[in-house]
Amino acid sequence: MSPTEKVLTSKAPKPLPQFSQAVKYNGMVYCSGSIGFDPATSSLVEGGVKEQTRRALQNLTAVLEAAGSSFDNMVKVNVFLTTMDNFAAMNEAYDEFFKQEVKPVSKPRRSV
Repeated sequence: MSPTEKVLTSKAPKPLPQFSQAVKYNGMVYCSGSIGFDPATSSLVEGGVKEQTRRALQNLTAVLEAAGSSFDNMVKVNVFLTTMDNFAAMNEAYDEFFKQEVKPVSKPRRSV
């Protein structure tokens, strides 16, 4: 069995002490959830859902790069929204990052 490897980069917000930004295992990269925090300030970026989605995906890009991977290798994405009214704005930013022919599977969900 392959050992697990912690992934950590200063280009994304620091994880809580109980978690990793990502873990590499057996050729796969498992990433923790990402929200629109600016890694320099540890604050949520201003401007709304589109800007927060963009920042979250920039953070995820940094974590994947630190793991030696990219969005091109992504298999599945979970998106949680507080209201589906934010879906269009989130999707605009999402589409900026996922341009590859084979898109990851996803199911946006409303979180309670």
